[in-house]
Amino acid sequence: MTFKDIQTVKTTPIAGQIPGTSGLRKKVKVFSEPGYLETYTQAIFNAIDPTGKTFVLGGDGRFFNSEAIATILRMAAANGVAKIIIGQNGILSTPAVSHLIRKRSADGGFILSASHNPGGPGGDFGLKYNTENGGPAPEAITDKIVACAETISNYRITKDLPETLETLSDLGTHTFNGIEIEIVDPVADYAALMEELFDFDAIRKMINAGFTLRFDAMHAVTGPYATEILERRLGAVQGSVVNAVPLEDFGGGHPDPNPVWAKELFDHMHEPNAPDFGAASDGDGDRNMIVGKGIYVAPSDSLAVLAANAHLAPGYARGVAGVARSMPTSAASDRVAEKLGIKAFQTPTGWKFFGNLLDAGRATLCGEESAGTGSDHVREKDGLWAVLLWLNILAVRGESVADILKDHWQTYGRDYYSRHDYEGLDTAAANAVMADLKERLPALPGHPAASLTVSAAEDFAYTDPIDASVATGQGIILTYEGGARAMLRLSGTGTEGATLRVYLEQYAPPDGDLGRDTQEALSEVIAATSKLANIEDMLGRTGPDVVS
Repeated sequence: MTFKDIQTVKTTPIAGQIPGTSGLRKKVKVFSEPGYLETYTQAIFNAIDPTGKTFVLGGDGRFFNSEAIATILRMAAANGVAKIIIGQNGILSTPAVSHLIRKRSADGGFILSASHNPGGPGGDFGLKYNTENGGPAPEAITDKIVACAETISNYRITKDLPETLETLSDLGTHTFNGIEIEIVDPVADYAALMEELFDFDAIRKMINAGFTLRFDAMHAVTGPYATEILERRLGAVQGSVVNAVPLEDFGGGHPDPNPVWAKELFDHMHEPNAPDFGAASDGDGDRNMIVGKGIYVAPSDSLAVLAANAHLAPGYARGVAGVARSMPTSAASDRVAEKLGIKAFQTPTGWKFFGNLLDAGRATLCGEESAGTGSDHVREKDGLWAVLLWLNILAVRGESVADILKDHWQTYGRDYYSRHDYEGLDTAAANAVMADLKERLPALPGHPAASLTVSAAEDFAYTDPIDASVATGQGIILTYEGGARAMLRLSGTGTEGATLRVYLEQYAPPDGDLGRDTQEALSEVIAATSKLANIEDMLGRTGPDVVS
């Protein structure tokens, strides 16, 4: 294989090119600086040796997506890549990339997204590398990427490929400068997989009988996917998918599916004329929000309900091997696993920690506190998958979202749960809060805080049960007498300042009070945790910026 006009361009290590829980994320103005994207991309290539390999490439369509794809294509050609599979016009949701990697036996993939972060010229951009199993690169590979980024001296690129995607929008296979480029329909393979997993006939019958729904794509990548599946294949009324056209700036919105940023949908679902079912997804299609008529389903509850009812969908009729959740996610799914007689796993935040469990067949369903749920069908969380599983369950059970949720609580009890985000913090101040709390951990058990008493405190560490790798410093868990918990960690998905996430949980048994307002039910653990962490004194904040 020969390549023309390969240039070797001198560069130097760039500070901050360290991927977080979901790849490298920075402001667009940073990623678009001359040499920035090229330097980090070359570090990835140096770490994985791409010669003769096949990769999937796509993104959520946010600002700078097409320019970044053109750059990565030119670098792939110069670095000896044999083939790139690209979603038409550069569009692929994160779960669709994972599925394509697995379906086409590709060697890995590049996802261009900052997920739920805002887009546009003043917004965020990101690049994540996924491995041949379709999942995010594990720490062993990201550590190698970081090491290459810290010692890089040049990058390789060719100018023989187009500067933009304008000439690469036609479906089919094209050859440029010795590299094969296949443009694929971004939706087709993913939609076919969903039809294999779920009972589309049952869902279609429910919709034809008058069941109504509203899906808010938030002007992000799932618009085309939801329109094809929900409206065309399942027969939902045209217009059931709103904000369906992906826009570079997400229409000026914040594509994070929660009651704050998807407030229009949330409020609509609490109106007298609300549809039977509401849902939303995020920028790259891996998160979801579920809302019934007059009732919001918290992410932790959603994972638990899906685990308890997954057998109702054809793809999971065999049952669930195990359920995995991130440490900050409530223990609701643990209670389901215990009743089913299956293993429950608690991992650090970051979907990469689920990969080994899924590959080994130890877990079937996984979920994170930030509205990400998924299964072993891919190696990423999958927003539309969660929506379809909910619809399958509703179709089989013939009950409302509220009825199913209330029945679940009456069976397993209710884990009142909320996430409080303190955003835009001074990084040094945020680090100081966590460092101070860690230093005091040994003395906290037995310590009174507000009206609660701490029974246990730990700095969470995880030993992978498959490969025995160890991850330390993954967040702080405070357990209180009486069934309450609080988890604190600094987010790894932001691009500006620091974000302190505080997760709060209070369990009520099946015969307890299951109908309280969530924030009222959590009031004691909120007060105790704020006092223990000295949030007001050390951060100068009297309350969180976002409550979800």
